[in-house]
Amino acid sequence: MQLKPIEEIRAFLEKIAEPMQIEIVDLEFDKRTETLTVFIETENGVDLDTCEKYHNAIMDPIDELDPTNGAPYTLNVSSPGLDRPFKSARDFERNLGGDVEIKLFAPLKGKKFLEGCLLDYDGNCVTVKTETEELKISLNKIAKINKAIKFD
Repeated sequence: MQLKPIEEIRAFLEKIAEPMQIEIVDLEFDKRTETLTVFIETENGVDLDTCEKYHNAIMDPIDELDPTNGAPYTLNVSSPGLDRPFKSARDFERNLGGDVEIKLFAPLKGKKFLEGCLLDYDGNCVTVKTETEELKISLNKIAKINKAIKFD
């Protein structure tokens, strides 16, 4: 199956999302299940109604775009989830001042897992304040960084 470039599909979908105050956080195409999943976010979070509203808004226009060049596919719209990894500058900026979990490729000061407050992001590195110290970590050393989920 020949899929149109993801950035072309994203640009098309963003034109529909912006007036609805919806942000496209990610797009994935699973070749095995022939499923295009659009992950969305809003200022107030995403619920089932938001997903349904956006799905209905894009269903006919995306068929006109024909992202799979005539091949059948399934369209899903979903929340990215609370523990999704940060992928874009916007993800980092949105979470400045918040608690994050970081999994490293190799140990740093004897640890491969860190938790702390995200103080800074400059496009190449993050600065995190843990319980004991402030660390500047290059993004190429980070396997995954996401919002820390805390249950009271």
